[in-house]
Amino acid sequence: MDAAFDTRAFRDACGRFPTGVTVISTPAVDGRPAGMTANGFMSVSLDPALVLVSIGHNARTYERLMANDMYAVSVLRHDQKDIASHFASREKNTDPPFDMHNGHAFVPGAIARIGCRIVDRVPAGDHTLFLGEVETFDQTPEVLPLVFASGRLFSPIHDEEFAR
Repeated sequence: MDAAFDTRAFRDACGRFPTGVTVISTPAVDGRPAGMTANGFMSVSLDPALVLVSIGHNARTYERLMANDMYAVSVLRHDQKDIASHFASREKNTDPPFDMHNGHAFVPGAIARIGCRIVDRVPAGDHTLFLGEVETFDQTPEVLPLVFASGRLFSPIHDEEFAR
């Protein structure tokens, strides 16, 4: 790669691509769930049902995911900016209560809840890709998601700027 490669400009360019906002949760050492906000999430396969999350090696949840065999994905709804901000903060002391379902911890009110068993971990630069086989899934149809683009959270319903 060119020595003059501007990693910040590359990050900004990639960040212009709008994504949904999720909270990834997994049990901590003491068994209580802990989570982080993530937009590096995608579906991979329908048969079998597989999803992938990309977690930076410096994220607090990274070590928990390396030590566990499961994670949960909560897809946030348009009015859950405060939840996204909470789980993105490194300053938090405790997480709000989770809804437990089949051993997975989900954010209350999330529009999709996907519980996974980790089937592979793939190192990818300063991140690891956690491939999960879906064990449990439910959704609330007809509700819009929270969206992240250009370093900001947007609500498709509440933010006029989102429509521009």
